[in-house]
Formats: sequence, structure tokens, C-alpha cells
Amino acid sequence: MKAEDSKALGCGSKAQFALIKGELERSLPYLPKHYLVDIRKQVTAQFVKRFKRSRIPKYGSLNKGFTEQEVGAFFRAIDSPKFHLLFSYQAQMGLRIGEAIRISLKDIRFESRELVVKTEKAMTLDTLLIPAPLFQETLAYIQANGREIEKASGFLFFKEYGKSRTSEPHLDEGYVRNQFRRFAEAARLDEVYDQSEESMPNRAVRRLHRLTTHSLRHYAITRFSEQNNGNVLLTSKFARHLKPDTTMGYIHVNRKALYAGIDSAFQIGQAVSLKARLGEHR
Repeated sequence: MKAEDSKALGCGSKAQFALIKGELERSLPYLPKHYLVDIRKQVTAQFVKRFKRSRIPKYGSLNKGFTEQEVGAFFRAIDSPKFHLLFSYQAQMGLRIGEAIRISLKDIRFESRELVVKTEKAMTLDTLLIPAPLFQETLAYIQANGREIEKASGFLFFKEYGKSRTSEPHLDEGYVRNQFRRFAEAARLDEVYDQSEESMPNRAVRRLHRLTTHSLRHYAITRFSEQNNGNVLLTSKFARHLKPDTTMGYIHVNRKALYAGIDSAFQIGQAVSLKARLGEHR
């Protein structure tokens, strides 16, 4: 393999990457060292571009969470008790979508009104108190859907016939996200702020929506922080983050409060400046 050939390498899939890697390994004894360095840089760059997602958000300071008005409109647009309950667990307890769809009867401690959550990111078991109104809604839902829940091995959010792409008895994430988008559109909350640059060939550009299922988690964490006087350590425990720094990215300042703070700071600045000028004339 020539060095100039390495610049044309494209890793369209992991299988193709494995083939290229095998070819390189067979060629190793016959290639000069500077060729190998060049090839490695090119293949690594292609692999990173294809498989490594950037964690830097494109939306900057854009509020990815729901406001109080938006969350009210969103839930009023939901026409399904199942999805009303599912999204309520996200909005009130800050669950990730993968955690919410996997809630099972065995995870609920009915005597103490607690939910045992297997945290997706940290892979730990955490316990959260279920708010009383949400707990009552859960009991009513179980009573109304006991037979379906039993058939689904105890999962509350059992899959709907013909609407799942997985073999699991609970709803799959893709279907839930589609339903979320339907309710967001019905509530006139579907806002596209940008589009992604897809690295996969023959794939359409993906629209980036401000509000997603994860926005309900943003809302829950922000609301918890506001109700606890901005206690980051306590909010971090509620969010089940390993580091409080991560939690800070979920806490969104209310725009009205932000603007009031700006006005207040400006007025103080003006007063200090005026006092300094008066002092100069004395």
C-alpha cells in the first residue's frame, strides 16, 4: 500500500475499518516507518470522524430544557395515559429516556413510595422518592393496565403491538421519541435550531430540535435546583451525576431572572460610577 493511497481511505463502517486494519497488519513488514506513520494518522482521523461523537454542544447558551409554560402545554397535548405517565417520570424525577421505559413493578417499593433506578451512565443502583401525585397516577395506571403489564413481565410501559423494533417487552426509545415529537408538534413547541453534519454517506442531514425527551430531564433538574436554593451538591445527587460540574450544564437560569439580574447589575454600576465622579469634584 502506497502512502498516497492512505489519504483516500474511508471508514464507512466498522467492518471496513477491520478490513483496512488487517491489510495494514499484513503490509507492516514491507513498509517504511514514515509510510506507517502517515497511514496511521489518516486511518485514525477517519475513525474518529466516523465513530466518535463530539460532546461539545452546538447550541451554546440555548435553553434545551422546558419552561413552566412549555411543559404545561406539552402535557396538555398528550392524549395517552401511558405516555403522560412515562414523560411525567422524566419531568418530575429527571429520568433518562432509557431509564424511564424500563421501569418495572419490581423497581417500585410501594410501602415507602420509592423507585430503584439503575443509572445508565454510572451503572449504579440509586433510590429516589416518587412524588405523591405521580405515585397516585402510577397506581391508577397499574390498576387500569394490570393485564398488559403482567404480559410484559412487569414493565409498566409495555410495547404496543406492531410499534416496536426490538424484542424487549417494553417500549423502545425510537418509538417513544417519535411520540414525543408528535406531542411537541401538537403543542406548537417543535423548534429546529440547527442541522447536523452527517458523516455517514448517503444519509440526509439531521434536523436538531431544541426540545427532545432529554429536555424533560433538563427541566426536572433545573426545577429541583430552584426549589433548593441552587444547592448544586444536592441537585447533583438528585440528577445522579458523578460530578457536580456535569449538573451545572443541566441547570438553566430563568430568562426573566437573568434579565432582572442584568438590569440590577447595570443600575449598581451606574451608581458606583456616579459616586466616583462626584468624589472627583470635591
